[in-house]
Amino acid sequence: MSTEVFNAYSRYYDLLYLDKNYSGEVDYIKSLLRRHSVTQGEILEFGSGTGKHGRLLAEDGYTVHGIERSAEMVGLAKQERGFTCEVGDICNIQLNRNFDVVLSLFHVVSYQITNANLNAVFDSAVQHLRSGGLFIFDFWYTPAVFLNKPSVRVKRMADKDIEIVRIAEPTIHINENRVDVGYTIFATDRSTGKVETLEEMHPMRHFSLLEIELVAIQHGFKVIGSEEFLSGSKPSEHTWGVCVILEKE
Repeated sequence: MSTEVFNAYSRYYDLLYLDKNYSGEVDYIKSLLRRHSVTQGEILEFGSGTGKHGRLLAEDGYTVHGIERSAEMVGLAKQERGFTCEVGDICNIQLNRNFDVVLSLFHVVSYQITNANLNAVFDSAVQHLRSGGLFIFDFWYTPAVFLNKPSVRVKRMADKDIEIVRIAEPTIHINENRVDVGYTIFATDRSTGKVETLEEMHPMRHFSLLEIELVAIQHGFKVIGSEEFLSGSKPSEHTWGVCVILEKE
C-alpha cells in the first residue's frame, strides 16, 4: 500500500465514516475476546486509523497501542488513558514488546496486495504475540467478490462545516484477486462554497479461507474461528467481510 494512501483522505475520514457503527463493532470484538477467554490485557492494533476502535476498547479496560501508517491520522487520534498510537509500518515494526492480541480491522489485511507484504504482516503479528495470543482481523472474501462484483458507488455525508460527495469506481483484476478502488472526493466548504477535489487509489485484495489458513500455518498460527464480521454467521458467497481468529502456537 502506498504511503500516500489515506494522507489526503484522512482530512475527511471521520466525516465519511460518521455512519460507521464503531461501538457495535467493538462490542462484537469484545464478545470474540470473551469467547476466547481474553477479558483483559494488552492489544496491538494494526492500522489504528484515528483511534476510534482503540479508545472504545480502552474504555472497557484493555490497554491498546495502535500502529498507523498515516501520520495525518495519528495526528487526528486522541490519545488518552489506555490508548496510545504511533506512526509505523505494520510490515516491519519492532516494538520489543509482546501482546495478548493483535487486532486489525476495516480490511487492513486486504490492503496487503503482495505476497511479500502479506507475509510480513503475519510475521509482525506472530513476533508481537505471547504464546497462545490471538491475531484477529477481517478481510474481503473472494466468493462474495466474485458473485457480487463491485460497482460504482456514491456516498454523501455532511456536517455543519463540510459537505462531501465520494465516488468509488472499482477496477477488477480477476487473476490477481484484487480490486483497485479509485476514489474521487468533492469536499465543499459550506460557508464559502469552495470545493476541494481529491483523488486516491485504494488497491484491495480478497482472500479465500483456504488461502488465509495456509498463510497462518506457515507463520505458526492455527485457525480457531472464522465467521461473518459482526453477525457471527457462517461465511457464504454473500459475505463480503469475514473475520478470522488465529492463535499463536
